[in-house]
Amino acid sequence: MPHLALEVFHDHPEPAPDSAAATLADEARLAGFDAGYAAGWDDAAAAHAGERAQTEARTAEAVQALGFTYQEARNHVLTALEPLLMEIVSKLLPRIAQAALPALVVETILPLAENLSEPPVTLRLNPASRAAIEQLCVPALGLPVSIVEDDSLTPGDIRLTLDQGEARIDLDSAIDQISAALDDFFTPNTKAQAHG
Repeated sequence: MPHLALEVFHDHPEPAPDSAAATLADEARLAGFDAGYAAGWDDAAAAHAGERAQTEARTAEAVQALGFTYQEARNHVLTALEPLLMEIVSKLLPRIAQAALPALVVETILPLAENLSEPPVTLRLNPASRAAIEQLCVPALGLPVSIVEDDSLTPGDIRLTLDQGEARIDLDSAIDQISAALDDFFTPNTKAQAHG
């Protein structure tokens, strides 16, 4: 098999590179590479910072939307509950208080009656409360009780007079305080809704 000869395309041989010129060319090539690398790195960092800023902005918008959604839902629930709670306080709570009044009288008198030296216990009350107190309270006490009707007292207000002082049960005042607390609770809610 004959030897294969490759064709030479240049007519004259390349001169040997000058070592100073080669060094300058290499340095220029390296400087160009470094500049391109730094520019690429800066572009990547700027793109990453832009993406991060967009992500943070979208996250902030989502959190704000959730906050508004929560506040809107809370306001809606409170607005729906307000009439129910007000009806409970104005209609149901007074009835419950009247039913609980005799037990509260007994509960208040018994600890005081242990040190009682001179019966009777005097109960000043509104005439509307007398029947319930006589039926449920007086038999449970086992003490002589004197009942004095006082029209100036409300049906939920009873004054207990013993030899060592006076105690007061005022359910009407407690109901008024609960009602005022509910009014105070719902008043800022109404103002917040009015201002959006």
